[in-house]
Amino acid sequence: QVHLVESGGGSVQSGGSLRLSCAASGYTYSSFSMGWFRQAPGKEREGVAAIDSDGSTRYADSVKGRFTISQDNAKNTLYLQMNSLKAEDTAIYYCAAVFGSMTTVQALGVMPDSGYWGQGTQVTVSS
Repeated sequence: QVHLVESGGGSVQSGGSLRLSCAASGYTYSSFSMGWFRQAPGKEREGVAAIDSDGSTRYADSVKGRFTISQDNAKNTLYLQMNSLKAEDTAIYYCAAVFGSMTTVQALGVMPDSGYWGQGTQVTVSS
């Protein structure tokens, strides 16, 4: 049973930083590709950052240069370092895993039914 648990969310002022973590269990971590999504009130869920098993990464245009996705395979943990946060970054952030390419998933904007989701963590940025 795949289990993804996010942590690290919270409230921060504009310009501040947060680091999200996603602890994964129940499967061979390195065989999956991982990503972060977010959903703001009244908006659809969107892909934020992705990292494939070969290390390839992809970022949404809105976060390029500010967010960095990384992972520690030894700890089965995915991270999202978020710097220079803006009020428009306020959302629930979700960790996700797919068997395949997450960079492709986020580029196409379609998450397969076989993918897995965490429960989400709230990020609130005040201006």
